[in-house]
Formats: sequence, structure tokens, C-alpha cells
Amino acid sequence: MFDIQEELKKLPKCPGVYIMRDEADTIMYVGKAVNLHSRVRSYFRQNIGRGPQIDKMVSLISRFEYIVTDSELEALVLENNLIKEHRPKYNTLLKDDKTYPYIKVTVGEEYPRVLFSRQMKKDRSRYFGPYSNAAAVKDTIELLNKLYQLRTCNRNLPKDCGNGRACLNYHIRQCSAPCQGNIPQDAYREQVKRALDFLNGSYQEILKELEQKMKQASEEMEYEEAIRYRDLYNSVKQVAQKQKITDSDGEDKDIIALACDDRDAVVQVFFIRGGKLMGREHFYMTHAAQTPRPQILLDFVKQFYAGTPFIPRELMLQEEIDDTQILEQWLTRRRGGRVYIKVPKIGTKEKLVELAAKNARLVLEQDKERIRREEGRTIGAAKEIGKLLGLENVNRMEAYDISNISGFANVGSMVVYEKGKPKRSDYRKFRIKTVSGPDDYACMKEVLTRRFLHGMEEQRQLEDKELDQEFGSFTKFPDVIMMDGGKGQVNIALGVLKELHIHIPVCGMVKDDNHRTRGLYYDNREIPIDRNSEGFKLITRIQDEAHRFAIEYHRSLRSKSQVKSVLEEIPGVGPARRKALMRQFKSIEEIRAADMEALSRLEEIPPNVAEDIYNFFRK
Repeated sequence: MFDIQEELKKLPKCPGVYIMRDEADTIMYVGKAVNLHSRVRSYFRQNIGRGPQIDKMVSLISRFEYIVTDSELEALVLENNLIKEHRPKYNTLLKDDKTYPYIKVTVGEEYPRVLFSRQMKKDRSRYFGPYSNAAAVKDTIELLNKLYQLRTCNRNLPKDCGNGRACLNYHIRQCSAPCQGNIPQDAYREQVKRALDFLNGSYQEILKELEQKMKQASEEMEYEEAIRYRDLYNSVKQVAQKQKITDSDGEDKDIIALACDDRDAVVQVFFIRGGKLMGREHFYMTHAAQTPRPQILLDFVKQFYAGTPFIPRELMLQEEIDDTQILEQWLTRRRGGRVYIKVPKIGTKEKLVELAAKNARLVLEQDKERIRREEGRTIGAAKEIGKLLGLENVNRMEAYDISNISGFANVGSMVVYEKGKPKRSDYRKFRIKTVSGPDDYACMKEVLTRRFLHGMEEQRQLEDKELDQEFGSFTKFPDVIMMDGGKGQVNIALGVLKELHIHIPVCGMVKDDNHRTRGLYYDNREIPIDRNSEGFKLITRIQDEAHRFAIEYHRSLRSKSQVKSVLEEIPGVGPARRKALMRQFKSIEEIRAADMEALSRLEEIPPNVAEDIYNFFRK
């Protein structure tokens, strides 16, 4: 038994990381401390104004543990690693782990290339970025290759010079073909240097050069060349116009600002590289309710810069945060050069921070409206259905449908909606084993019996610790079962649940004579629904989804069965030859259309069998 008061007395007075766990031994919170003894004990003092969220967490603590480190810096690194690995409920978390694109120039190669990269490595290459728009990065790389005719191949040059022919890029004048020795190394590297100047923001020289070449080609009536130079000129101009000058010192810096309300928080970052705004991105912070603004900013800086490969020289923050000195030390070590964290108060930098804050507020306001609409379509709609049925909690809904053609290949589908949204990872397909012929009721009875028996077995294994909860796909039972049909289908489901001693509400999604959703059948009566309500629209979506999922599964089985039955009728075509035919021709229609020569080219098909296949489809 863990005695919290006794364990508090044993805490060491040194730096480290502490971990709070609940009754299920789940990690709820990870924090770092300069002095573990003081920091951890502070959670268990009364009336110190920690806020309702931390009070709630403290009430759930069953035990805590700690890891001692040699310094506060080591504690910071360890805290970050543990938060990233366990994503505790009460830590403010960066919602997504995005990787941002870079432009990589392989200057360490004899004949360098300009490449797209998601990682920045210490490999003697030069990197530009990060950029927030991957498509724009690819467009820029394509433009540079066109402008300076740089190679895009993976050949090992100059070792592979002269091996093989020049590629298509050479023939369309987008590569100078160093692989053929068509350009001296010095001349090629000069082109690379000009590409690097371009990436550093030097556009005027290339614009002048392109304009001059365009005019010259036009005067010499080389109109195709003139058009090519004109297109390149416009592309460069477009890239140049996108780069907004933001600072005159030419430094790399990130501008970071925050907007939050009582539920959500959004952090906006402006990426400034070489004095130019290269892109911007916003990030959502979860579990941020009732968390102080400086703490959200601090958590963002720690988590974001633990994952990004590029760290600028300066971080410009909206407001002061704790641990600035230790953060600078950590970032400096990661960058391999001095990093400064500043809070500008006046001038251009202060205006940039305010601009970032304004953008963050806009994102938050727009998303609140979007989330409100989305919640109306999902959570609100599920609540409407619950109200119609007289049920307090309708979180998880499962819907079932049967598909067959005259009893051929009976299949069942199970679709799952949680909080009004489809949970596709929990969808399941059933191939009917005990029913032959078109008996939808018997098929539905088999599907439901298998589903809930499987679920009961998984629950038993969970209780006996034989099954990891993550892999128990049937473990979770629904709050309500939605049957595709009326009284008959509902009674089948109720009969199965009664046999298994399971109590789950069941309703039927009733359709009218035109096969459109009309209402719900529940508790031996049909409940009409407002056709304009979100609840009605959700019922329609669930019904259509169950039907679609069943039909798609049935179609796939039917297709496989037809392929198999047709090819099996051909003399001399066994499993290996059927496989070879389908691998080559992809469909029966392609095999039917193939001529003798195409069939005979297959190594597995001898000439006489090829002739049999050809004749079979032409009887």
C-alpha cells in the first residue's frame, strides 16, 4: 500500500522529474522540479490556489514516483521525453507532431542537387526552411531546376559519368546533363551558387537576366524560347512577391503568440528566415483549460522545439515565461549555437508579436464557430436521438445491415458511431456461416450473436488480464443498437440480447415506401422525427453507412467468386495459372480482350493453354 504522506517525507532535495499516477496506475501528469522535495509536497498542501483542474488531478493521485537527475537541464529533457511518450491527461499538450519541409542543397556532392526534405541532418548539406507549405517548396525546387538546369537523378557523379544515356530532363532543357560530361564541374557549381543566392532571397539579378533573354529571343524571332523565359520570369516574380520583408537584421527567428479561452488554446508561429517571413503555422494545445497563459507558452516551447530539427537564433514571445534561462541553455545545446528568448516591448518586433497574436485569435474564433457547427451535427444530434428515445447517454451507437442477392454470399455489416462521428476502426464485416438462402432475420441473428459472444469473451479475458484493452475490438458495448428496419429486425436483436442476458436499448430505423428514412421504432411504437433536425440527418447517415459498408463487402466477395468460377472452367488453368493471369491482366475483361500473343507471353502459360483461354472467351 502506497502511503502518500510517508513517501512525501522521503523526497530528495535535488533536481528531477516526478510522475503522478491514478488508481489504474495510468500516468496523469509529468513535471520537472529544481527541488523535488518542495515541488511535489506543494501539490498536497491545502488552499494554495492551484485551480480546479490541478485540484481534480490531486484528488485522483493514488501514488507518485520520481527520477533524480544531475541538473535542471537534464530534468527538462527527461520531462519532455516522458510527456511525448505517455501524453498524460493533465499536461498541456501540443496536439500534433508535424514535420515541416525543408529545401536541401547537397553541397557536399561533386555535382549538388536541390531536394525536398522532411528532416535536417548533419550531412554537409545546406538547408533552407522550415516552410509551412509543402506544395510551395516543391514548386520552388522545380523552378530552381528549370532556371539553373540542375540534376535530379541519384547517380553517383563523377563516378557514373558516361554510364547510360541522358534522361528526359536533358532533352527538355531542364538539366545540363553532368552525367554525360556536358558541363564542366566549375560551371555546374556556379549554377548551384546562383541557386543558393536565390534561396537566400537574391531575385533581382535573375529577374534582369530572364527579362533580357526574353527580349533577345523575341527580337531573334525565337518565340518558343521567349515564352519559356517569360514563364520563368513570372514564376520567379511570384516567388519574390511572396517573401515579405519583416526585419532588417537578416536573422533567423520565430515569433510566437497565443490566444485562448476557457476551453481551447491556439499558438501562432511566424517563421522568419534571413529577415523574411517564410511561412506561418498555428498549433492547438489540448488540456489547456484553466491553465495560465505563460504555462501554455512554456509547454509549447518545450514540446515544439524538442521535435523540430531547426531552431532559430531568437524566439520572440508574447509574454514572459518561467525557466527562460534553462530553456535558453537547452535550446543552445540543441542548436549548437546561442539561442535567445525575448519578449519585445516596442518597435517592429513588438508589432510582429501582436500580428501573430491577432492571427491566433482569428484562428480560435473561426474554429469555435466551426466546432459549434460540427458539434451540432455530431454530439448535438446524438443528444437529440437520446432525447427522442428517453435515454440519458447516447455516446456509442452500433448499426447493422445484411446484404445478399437471392441468398448468394450472405454478409453482415456493423458500423459504429461515437459522439455522432463514424469510428471506422471499430467497423466489422461478417460472412454468414449458418444461413443459406435469402433469410435476413436468420442472418441478423447470427451476426448479433457472434458480435456479442465475442465481446463477452473479450471482457472476460480483460478481467483475467489475458487481453490488452487496445486490441479488444468487440469489448465495448453500445449505448443503443440501431437496426436497419422496423419491428421485425428490432425483435431479432432483442431476442439475441435476452438469450445472452445483455441489456442494451434497441431501435429500428424505419423507411417509407420510397425507401427513405421515416422515423425510429422503439419500445413497440414508431417515433416520428423532424426531417430538418440534426438528429434525423444523423440517423440517415448511420443507415446509409451501414448499407454502404455491407454492399461493398458483398460486392468484393461476389467479384472474387465470379473471377474464380470463370477461370476454373478453363481446361488446364489451375491455381498458379489463375494467379499469373490475374497478376498480369488485373480483371476478367482484360483477359477476355487479350490476343494470343499477349497470353503466350506469360511464362506460366504454355501455347496450347493460351489457345484454350483465347478460345474459351470466344465460344
